[in-house]
Amino acid sequence: MANLIQEFNDYRARMNEVILSKNNLVMKRLWNLDTNTYEAGALDTKTKEMLGLVASMVLRCDDCIKYHLGKAHEEGVTTAELYEVFAVANIVGGTIVIPHTRRAAEYWEELSAQ
Repeated sequence: MANLIQEFNDYRARMNEVILSKNNLVMKRLWNLDTNTYEAGALDTKTKEMLGLVASMVLRCDDCIKYHLGKAHEEGVTTAELYEVFAVANIVGGTIVIPHTRRAAEYWEELSAQ
């Protein structure tokens, strides 16, 4: 199962490299804006990652969910905090978010086992 995390990270890195190698200024600026958005400011990075995770779950983007789960794990989000994030996402997004919550829980279990 640790393969789940490695496969996602490898694919993401490989495709980001392909996209950025095309030297498209708009895409580079978008990537930079995304990076800067999650830096500490009035809100700390941990809080911003949890917000990003809620938004990703409500938008039902599994790749985004995995990305924010990884970042949340790096930022020291606890399992108890994570499940409160899941609760907010499911209340905001409705029951359509439940399958994404299942996959997010599976991915978190893998992250936590590392």
